[in-house]
Amino acid sequence: MTGRARARARGRPPGQEFAIPPVGAASVQRTLPSHPPAQRQPQQPCLPPSLSEELGGRGRQRGPQSVPTTAGLQISAGFQELSLADRGGRRRDFHDLGVNTRQAIEHVRESKTGSSGAAIKLVANFFRLTSRPQWALYQYHIGYNPEMEARRLRSALLFQHEELIGKTHAFDGTILFLPKKLANKVTEVFSKTRNGEDVKITITLTNELPPTSPTCLQFYNIIFRRLLKMMNLQQIGRNYYNPNDPISIPNHRLMVWPGFTSSILQYEESIMLCADVSYKILRSETVLDFMYSLYQQVEERRFRDTCAKELIGLIVLTKYNNRTYRVDDIDWDANPRCTFRRADGSEISYVDYYKRQYNQEITDLNQPVLISQSRKKKGNMMLGPVVLIPELCYLTGLTEKMRNDFNMMKDLAIHTRLPPEQRQREIRRLIDYIRKDDCVQKELQDWGLSFDSSLLSFSGRVVQAEKILQAGNVFDYNPQLGDWSRETRVAPLIRAKPLDNWLLLYTRRNYDVANTLLQNLFKVTPSMGIKMNKATMIEVDDRTEAYLRVLQQSITPDTNIVFCILSSTRKDKYDAIKKYLCTDCPIPSQCVIARTLSKPQTTLAIVTKIALQMNCKMGGELWSVEIPLKQLMIVGIDCYHDSLAEKQSIAGFVASLNETMTRWFSRCVVQGRGQELVDGLKACLQTALREWFKWNKYLPSRIIVYRDGVGDGQLNTLVNYEVPQFLDCLKTVGKDYNPRLTVIVVKKRVNTRFFAQSGGGLKNPPPGTVVDIEVTRPEWYDFFIVSQAVRNGCVAPTHYNVIYDTSKLKPDHIQRLTYKLCHMYYNWSGVIRVPAPCQYAHKLAFLVGQSIHREPNLLLSDRLYYL
Repeated sequence: MTGRARARARGRPPGQEFAIPPVGAASVQRTLPSHPPAQRQPQQPCLPPSLSEELGGRGRQRGPQSVPTTAGLQISAGFQELSLADRGGRRRDFHDLGVNTRQAIEHVRESKTGSSGAAIKLVANFFRLTSRPQWALYQYHIGYNPEMEARRLRSALLFQHEELIGKTHAFDGTILFLPKKLANKVTEVFSKTRNGEDVKITITLTNELPPTSPTCLQFYNIIFRRLLKMMNLQQIGRNYYNPNDPISIPNHRLMVWPGFTSSILQYEESIMLCADVSYKILRSETVLDFMYSLYQQVEERRFRDTCAKELIGLIVLTKYNNRTYRVDDIDWDANPRCTFRRADGSEISYVDYYKRQYNQEITDLNQPVLISQSRKKKGNMMLGPVVLIPELCYLTGLTEKMRNDFNMMKDLAIHTRLPPEQRQREIRRLIDYIRKDDCVQKELQDWGLSFDSSLLSFSGRVVQAEKILQAGNVFDYNPQLGDWSRETRVAPLIRAKPLDNWLLLYTRRNYDVANTLLQNLFKVTPSMGIKMNKATMIEVDDRTEAYLRVLQQSITPDTNIVFCILSSTRKDKYDAIKKYLCTDCPIPSQCVIARTLSKPQTTLAIVTKIALQMNCKMGGELWSVEIPLKQLMIVGIDCYHDSLAEKQSIAGFVASLNETMTRWFSRCVVQGRGQELVDGLKACLQTALREWFKWNKYLPSRIIVYRDGVGDGQLNTLVNYEVPQFLDCLKTVGKDYNPRLTVIVVKKRVNTRFFAQSGGGLKNPPPGTVVDIEVTRPEWYDFFIVSQAVRNGCVAPTHYNVIYDTSKLKPDHIQRLTYKLCHMYYNWSGVIRVPAPCQYAHKLAFLVGQSIHREPNLLLSDRLYYL
């Protein structure tokens, strides 16, 4: 149960002269969503997007005192607008290029590949990038005497000598890249300005870069993104989309732009382009349409707050130039008739500006304006805010209500969740576009580069399917489906907790639902081995305070669990119940929407899953798989950002307490501003080791940490800071305690896709597919596993990067253990995409970040109360 709760403005630089008025500063008229005073002129005007771009870059306004900086990397033949920013901010993953962890792990320096499992022929969404023999990129430093400040002037002076440097070049104002080597290491030439002033230009060779150098890898990506622009694809975020080939879904008022993700990196044997399809979902309604609709649905006094909650944080697309902006605030005191000062000093209103610049008529002259605030600096100054007109902005993405609309998601999936055969055809279209575009081909040839026309083919491995162990019973399941719910339905659980003293809260209109639930629980629990008494049934008013009052009055020290049947998905009610039962009165709880229990055709299946979930929350154990390693503790860590406290992060920490991995210790770290996350994780690890000792009477000899929630560019921090902190933490346990530590970074958000060759076609690879060649990185000890099965679309693999390892376990063993742990998530009777402790840590961090907003009571730490 989620909700958007950000109503305050963010991102405004301190010391800004003009503070944008807070939402709700003026009254709302019945006819329009806003009623601002006319012709207000702020001291520091907000500019419309295109004018901001003229002054300070894409979608931004340069501050009044910003320092001139080197603005862009100029490239020949259509590359004249390429900015160095294209290789920075948005591509933080390049910061991980220099992190070579494999060399420090002695037992995999020579080979990191496994051998167990059956071979399978695979195709991946990669194309090799090839260069002509002895290819190199030559880097030159360009000096001017006298100094020239303006980048455009520097470029114009240098390009007077194209007969020397050639027409194929890339220049950012100081650094020049060429595909050829000049005759001399230092070359001096002279140019004239328009005023007739002589300028000496010194061209000095500083580097001869091989194809695999990090600078070249960044350079390939810069060039490739400009190739996409040359093909008229529109950049939105990191990806590029085709606005000229939209997919219309009129019955849901949606438009889908097809597009591509792309990344060029050095892989095991070669430099390759990883390309995948991507889709941008646009709504047919403008922001103003949405505001009018909202105005009809809510009370007038709540309209502005509701607008802020719904719109702030969303990404909008401007209809006049297809640019995207993040909504950071709504200025109710401004409107399209307000004026701003242009670069030439003249005054113009927004309505006149958009008419002259884009031939866009603004019909509602009283609508408020949206504020988009840059989070980047130019020089030493924070870039200023940009004004957007709601009427000229389309909404993008899906709301929670849309995501919960089964028919809408089904219709959308037809176009976006492509089966393997169709997906690979769409991916190949990108290379076809490149090969058929003469301008693009010429530019690639001038740089001496080309792409293979076929997708990468190689062999992977499918490891043996696991057997499910449940209270003395051993179950096989169909590994193609990755689900054992039918096979284990009638078998007793490993450890069933009795339901002998529990509460069932319901509203008057849900009385029948509550009784049916009880009857069905009595049907399904005996086969599980769960002893169940009838619940203490309590009718409550459908108000948050009524639920809390009943809980305070009814819970006793003997209460096993509290079950609440909720009438709606209201987040505030759910949050209040969970907060009370996870902090003030630590009791496991189960909240279910009445509608979920009111589907006759699936009632027993749903109640069976609920019974399993309740058993877990009370400390029960469901099933296990064979874990050959002994004295092994598994740790899972994941992070989540608090939905209320903007600067607050939550880290979920989960550690196994027994050798069968059926009991877990769970704790979270609430990290405020200025606090180090790793300090809290160290405390969690120390506590987990104490709990392990209580259970086992000895300490684990091996600890394997699965670290999820790591963003692009953070790998170096983990290797150089977080891992050493873990090692220091282990030293504090005892001077003779020296367990073998392994730290594995888990990454779900990858663009890599694998397709299994089947006859003459392609299908999804089966669960248990392991890939540790070709598409892995030579400087890392990494591998991919496809662990789950999907019914629709293409299965997504998970990437595992072992960044520290003193275990000396073979790659086969690490890979098999990882796959085994994907079977141990008790909220799903099947294989999931990540190891169970990662998913447990995510669920814990999500509950705290969305609903509780503080650390739960430690009395619950030995139970999976957050499922």
